[in-house]
Amino acid sequence: MSKLLQSMALAASMMMATTVVQAQELKIGYVNSERVLREANLAKAAQIKLETEFGKREKDLRDLETKLRGAAEKLEKDAPTLSEAERNRRQRDVVEQERDLQRKRREWQEDLNQRKNEELSAVVEKANRVIKQIFETEKYDLILQDAIHFSARVDITKKVIDALNAQK
Repeated sequence: MSKLLQSMALAASMMMATTVVQAQELKIGYVNSERVLREANLAKAAQIKLETEFGKREKDLRDLETKLRGAAEKLEKDAPTLSEAERNRRQRDVVEQERDLQRKRREWQEDLNQRKNEELSAVVEKANRVIKQIFETEKYDLILQDAIHFSARVDITKKVIDALNAQK
């Protein structure tokens, strides 16, 4: 009989513990990282900084491309009247300029990507600090980033963006 009472007491205590755990509601938040990187002032400032830093090189590349297109069109127009040697020389020049343009464009893209990653990582680092601060001060149990489905009730993205924008 004593074992039966012990088993019943254990089962009752487990049921009470489960009820207590269920009574404590989890506080969960969700942050849309893409939206933070699109709407936060820090991210916008980083984008403007990159456009300023790489805008001139991009314009130079477009000018070079226009010049190359003009040279190719002129070669095509003049080709029937040119000697074989002159036509071959000008074709080599156009091909060489095309290679040079592609190389410069690739270098520009690589430099841009590297700087973009540097700037965005600084924004992400600050956003993560803000998220951690919100987590601690508002006593969250869990904050997720980039979930597939979420309720607007747990979305704290605006709060994170506002906190980031309030920083100097």
